[in-house]
Amino acid sequence: MRTQNQNTFSALNAVTGIAGVLLGVIVGYIIGVGQAAPGAATSAAAVAAPAAASTPAVSSVVNEAELQAYRDILATDPKNIKAATELGNKLYDAGRYAEAIPYYQQAAALDPKNVNVSTDLGTALYYAGRPDEALAQLEKSVQANPAHGQTLYNIGIIKRDAKKDPKGAVEAWQRLLQVNPDYPEAARVRTLIAETK
Repeated sequence: MRTQNQNTFSALNAVTGIAGVLLGVIVGYIIGVGQAAPGAATSAAAVAAPAAASTPAVSSVVNEAELQAYRDILATDPKNIKAATELGNKLYDAGRYAEAIPYYQQAAALDPKNVNVSTDLGTALYYAGRPDEALAQLEKSVQANPAHGQTLYNIGIIKRDAKKDPKGAVEAWQRLLQVNPDYPEAARVRTLIAETK
């Protein structure tokens, strides 16, 4: 009788353990999907704009074979803007900002009016510790599209955090709300303005 109870207890422990692991995977997936931004494939900066503190959350999963495939495409077709942009985005999302920069530069040179690529380049420069270059790049983005909300948001963050220019940050954010009143993060921008003044 005791052996049968032990076997039942062991089987129950195994089932409970498996159920716990599955629940953890499901919850992790739901949390991960909930944090993903719509349109993430088109703009890395839209996924991970400069945060009030240091750097954005990064993906720990990097498919090196996929990165190499993009590099191979660019080796044979250096004007492939999609490959340059995607490689920049993948490296950026992995927190490899310095590595992403030349690919964003390549894509920006191929399509100088692509504000998303230009903004991603500026954001990567910021996270790579190059705030002056980041601001210069983001100013190019604003020239291409004065109402690009993510660009103006990022300018404010860099001015506040890296340049210690709260007045410049507030001006950038106020401009953002003026030219783009429907900006999805407008409430957050108003909070930043109030906290920074």
